[in-house]
Amino acid sequence: MSLLSYETSQNMLDLLEVNSARHENLPLSCSLGRVLAEDIVAEFNDPQFATASMDGYAVIHADLDSDEISILGSNPAGHAETRVVKSGECIKTFTGSMMPRGSDTLIQIENVTVNDGKITIDEKVPLGSSVRPIGEGYRAGDVLIKKGTKIGFAQIGVMAGLNKVMVKVALKPRVAVISTGSEILDLGVNSTNPSQIRSSNNYTLCALFEQAGAEVIQLGTVGDDRDSIMKTFENALSCADILVSTGGVSVGDYDFVKDIVPRLGAEVIYKGVAIKPGKHILVAQRAEKFVLALPGFAYSSTVVSILYVLPLIAKMLGRDSAYKTVEAKLSEEFNKRSKLTEFTACNVVVEDGEYFVNFKNKKVGSSAILNNLLDSSALMVAGEEDGNLSEGTFVNVILLDSF
Repeated sequence: MSLLSYETSQNMLDLLEVNSARHENLPLSCSLGRVLAEDIVAEFNDPQFATASMDGYAVIHADLDSDEISILGSNPAGHAETRVVKSGECIKTFTGSMMPRGSDTLIQIENVTVNDGKITIDEKVPLGSSVRPIGEGYRAGDVLIKKGTKIGFAQIGVMAGLNKVMVKVALKPRVAVISTGSEILDLGVNSTNPSQIRSSNNYTLCALFEQAGAEVIQLGTVGDDRDSIMKTFENALSCADILVSTGGVSVGDYDFVKDIVPRLGAEVIYKGVAIKPGKHILVAQRAEKFVLALPGFAYSSTVVSILYVLPLIAKMLGRDSAYKTVEAKLSEEFNKRSKLTEFTACNVVVEDGEYFVNFKNKKVGSSAILNNLLDSSALMVAGEEDGNLSEGTFVNVILLDSF
């Protein structure tokens, strides 16, 4: 079996044409977790006028050497102040209030003594103290949030400050997930013999894809029957942008998926990549829709989904990347198990701003050990040309908390 290199498979995946222009408008309050379909650009300065950042008295800084300064009155937040401060005068001004014209400094309440309508200075402050200048936060025309950004609490707050009532967001790609295999039991189904396997793939992958911003169609399990798989796949492609199946892509007598995909009218982009786990992955395309057939082992299907399905979802959402990769240093020796590009569950520790990798409590075994991804794990990448790696070697690591 001829295998593509991992790098070539990723380049080919990146070159696939996807529809990333679909969008919808949502109320700001409903946009959390969605992906922006447009740049958010400031239409005005923030603040638009010099603003008090504390409670105090708006003064002319040179007057702080005076014995007394007369108080003209108060300037509450939201008040359209029109008075002009002249030498020897001040206005009591509150946090968020417009600084009166003529003033250049705000001296805090606790720095003065008030007596008979005048203040005396107990402790001087620098010129411009406690004054937010025009445009301190941003300037008109600044791109504050880029298209493709996943909307979080900070983005919500900034857009609220811009009076964004409605937000243009990318339409969620629809991903259908199917587990194949007569040995697979769905949740709640009673086992009739000990050789049956409880389904986890479809639940794991649905959660993964939803976390990455997709709308997920959970299609459960289908047995090793060619006609049943064919019908289920056809139905899935009628309503989904991406069909993801697990199982049936290897070389066994009941591995029907690899033969069914071409019969659906899908063009096989590639089958077989030099990676561990997941070398039997199949990627196909039918018009604007994609089929990714993955191995059946739980760890394998999850890792391959991260590497191949998440980038497609990201492209459809208009995002630059599907996950974050960092460089880290090995805290212990790593023994490579194959001549393929390997993706190994690991622990990542940050010390003094530097990433370190270890394999504490990570089990070495088959591609079925999904619990290796518990406890804030990451994926360490060891290339085809790599052999055993010594302690202190720098490696690339895919972070699994950045979807």
